[in-house]
Amino acid sequence: MFSLLTGCIGLVQASNSMHITVTKGFGVSIYASDLGDAKQIAVGDQGTIFVGSGKSGKVTALVNANQDGRVERRYTIAKNLKYPEAIAYQQGSLYVISDSRILQYRDIERRLRRPLRPKVVYDNLPEMDKRYTRVMHFGPDGRLYVSLGSPCNVCDSDAPFGSIIAINLRTGNTEQIASGIRSAKGFDWSPDDEHLWFVDSGRDWMGDNLPADEINRLDHKGQHFGFPYVHGKDVKEPAYKQPVNLSVKAPEYELPAHVEPVGMLFYRAKQLPKKYHNQLFIAENGSRHRSSKVGYQVVWLNIENNKVVSRNTLMSFLDGGFPVARPYSLAIGKDGAMYISDDLKGNIYRLFYKDPMPAQQQEVKHD
Repeated sequence: MFSLLTGCIGLVQASNSMHITVTKGFGVSIYASDLGDAKQIAVGDQGTIFVGSGKSGKVTALVNANQDGRVERRYTIAKNLKYPEAIAYQQGSLYVISDSRILQYRDIERRLRRPLRPKVVYDNLPEMDKRYTRVMHFGPDGRLYVSLGSPCNVCDSDAPFGSIIAINLRTGNTEQIASGIRSAKGFDWSPDDEHLWFVDSGRDWMGDNLPADEINRLDHKGQHFGFPYVHGKDVKEPAYKQPVNLSVKAPEYELPAHVEPVGMLFYRAKQLPKKYHNQLFIAENGSRHRSSKVGYQVVWLNIENNKVVSRNTLMSFLDGGFPVARPYSLAIGKDGAMYISDDLKGNIYRLFYKDPMPAQQQEVKHD
């Protein structure tokens, strides 16, 4: 079984254990494991947690019927798909991107054992002959929003690469909402005004501290966010000159370089304390091209009057400089807890709030 971590955890390292630090008053448990390179997660109406994957080509459903905080049953919804990392749930259906298609699995929570044959509801995404990132969510207007990363470190790629598009699944009509984006692996809408916020990962190979990763807000449709001409607020790209007539929207907030922000959500539930309500949470997947490790944590951004005023670590997966997990996607369960996918160890973590208690040393391990 898995043991539980609560409070500010001290250093624990064993042959089959992992050390995770959480803010005082919080607890975290391993909800499910052995999920491969777990990517985007989505939550069904009945609380089923769906998990997309990258290389493993599978979509998995996790069920915790007795609500004790640990999965009891799992089902393979699909397998042998082409990079089904992007998934979304709406009105009884699960939507999955596979290669250039968006598949709909209807009435999915009633048919976890034997899903219906999926329906292709859209088939005009770029094919995966070039590796690029995709994430999708349904917006407040009912359309399906899909972010399509650039298939390069830095390049002037053609649309729809490097953009966020909105798809009307009834008509098939597609609209480009934002462009000039390198890799937006997480986005959500503000509960206050329904403006779209998204993360963007900066380019590599400009050193340890350049350029900044970004938190962006879309103020109106069609804004350009700088890639590949400018990174962060003011780092010019030497390989590409910004067109004279191009207006660029600067980021709302600069994260440290190479923390690799991916999952993003505004917390709309009530299980966490009030100060976290409607605040912004980011999963920082962690550095690859840096001499020392940064990221590998879940942070919350305190937003006041539509401005980010502070960034605070809520949960860290760095154990003495060694990453024990790479948080990828965030979702809020029916119980109000936060569920976090890990594309390094293939785990899903459940982060929840308890009454504050003294710091203690515990470990997460399995028999």
